[in-house]
Amino acid sequence: MHQLIIPNVITESDVRGLRPTDSAFEAAQVMQEMNVAALIVTNDAGKLVGIVTERDLTRRIIAGDKPAKDTTLEQIMTKDPSILSPSATAGEALELMRVRSIRHLPVVDDGRVVGMLSIRDLFFNVKRQLEDSIKETEAYVFGDRYGA
Repeated sequence: MHQLIIPNVITESDVRGLRPTDSAFEAAQVMQEMNVAALIVTNDAGKLVGIVTERDLTRRIIAGDKPAKDTTLEQIMTKDPSILSPSATAGEALELMRVRSIRHLPVVDDGRVVGMLSIRDLFFNVKRQLEDSIKETEAYVFGDRYGA
C-alpha cells in the first residue's frame, strides 16, 4: 500500500517559520522551544524561500566561528529547498531525501507549507508498517484468522 505523506506519515499542522532577516540565534531558540530540528524561512508574503536546520547552525555558525546573534538566516539557510506534495508517497520522499542527502522536507499544498517531514517520521511509518505486517502474519500462522 502506498502511504501518502498526509495523512499517513504526518498530519497537516501549522509550521512555524522565520524571516530571512531573523538571526541564527533566534532560529536556535525556536528550535529548542518547539523541539524540532528544522524551520522554514518565509518572505513577507509568506512564500517559502528557504529552510534552516540544526546542521546549518552547527556547520555554518559554530564550525564557521560566526556570531549567531549577528548572522541572519538568509546567510546560512538553504535557499529554494526541495519540497513535497501532501499526496507524495513515503517512498518518493525517502528517495528524494536519499538523493539530495537531506533529512527534512517542507510539505507544500497550493503554495502553502502545511507540514514538515523528517526522516524520523518516515522511520516511524516504516516501523509501524512492519509491526502491522508481523501481527497479520502471526494471526495467519497461529490460526486467528479464517483462511487457507
